[in-house]
Amino acid sequence: MIESGVTFDFGQLVMDNEFVRMVRHAVGGVPVTDELLGVDDIREVGPFGDFLSLDSTLKFMRSQSQSRLIDRRVREDWAADGGSDLYARSTAEARRLLDEHEPEPLPDDVLREIRAIVDGADRDAAARSRSGASSSQGSTV
Repeated sequence: MIESGVTFDFGQLVMDNEFVRMVRHAVGGVPVTDELLGVDDIREVGPFGDFLSLDSTLKFMRSQSQSRLIDRRVREDWAADGGSDLYARSTAEARRLLDEHEPEPLPDDVLREIRAIVDGADRDAAARSRSGASSSQGSTV
């Protein structure tokens, strides 16, 4: 338990973020319309027809949850590309984010408020330190 409180895995955080994004997509509901159901395409193609070659199939397939990290390619393509696992890809993405991310600067009013809070805490700590030192010096018997 102590170990889990003092260690942190950026790769795991990236994986967790991906899982949460996918769950949010799933719980957002599935829109149901004639176009999304492909009612006209089903009528036109008919039973046992080829739906995979339709433009609408590709268009609406892309609107499904698309993982940025989970590799859904066929095994041969995955292996030919190095066969990296989810953890390796997540760790690489974490490193990329840490290397490339440029945080937006905080607005000046927020910086002033943070500075005021820190200065107040420093004053409180100094006052406690002085009062503790003087009480310990004055208690000699």
